[in-house]
Amino acid sequence: MKFLSDNLLFIYIASLILFALYDTMFIKKEPEPNTMVLHKVEEAPQQSMLSVSEKKREFGNLVIPAIDRVYAELEEQYNEISKNITNPAYKDKISQLKETYKVESDEALLMALKPHPKSIAIAQAAMESAWAESRFFKEANNLYGMWAVNKKGPRIAASEQRGKRVIWLKKYSSIEDSIRDYYKTLARSKAYKDFRELKMQTDDPYLLVEKLENYSEIGEQYSEDLTKIIRYNKLYIYDE
Repeated sequence: MKFLSDNLLFIYIASLILFALYDTMFIKKEPEPNTMVLHKVEEAPQQSMLSVSEKKREFGNLVIPAIDRVYAELEEQYNEISKNITNPAYKDKISQLKETYKVESDEALLMALKPHPKSIAIAQAAMESAWAESRFFKEANNLYGMWAVNKKGPRIAASEQRGKRVIWLKKYSSIEDSIRDYYKTLARSKAYKDFRELKMQTDDPYLLVEKLENYSEIGEQYSEDLTKIIRYNKLYIYDE
């Protein structure tokens, strides 16, 4: 019986060691730096003869400068309002901004106005537009998969349907307009309240993306995919 017990103990210990090795070799293995991690978008990317590196290069040349411009606008506005939040001369302007962003307090307004890191905006643009290859981007400048609620506004129909329901996405006049609307959505929606609160405490993109699981139906996996895109494409350099 003792011999049998010793054998069982040996087998148990050996199985733990093998499991640990498996965990190290496979489960925790991450994709190579050049891996293009894409979020499942409503519309499949259009056929392209470009390589992954060429797609990323074109995306960078087209999208990143536009994000830089919009971020600069938002940052300038945030700095101006934060310095003059109690200035009587800014009373009307602040009141108008509170109405636009659907907030009541000065604190909530500043949370809405502060732009989040560019690395996150770039990563989400890459995921939602399939690195600027989606039909929604090519035909509607829609970088972020924004749905259209206003039936009278410019929009484009998705090829997929939800049952009998046609899905419509917004159509923008420029890439910058799409980026502005994206920032505004994250600044106003109740779904991103925790995200707004956290960005007042940190600019760490890896912490902030954990609060964006509501952006996609895939939930936590969406945040994980954003982290991979930021890390492997070194998008954090745009926050420096």
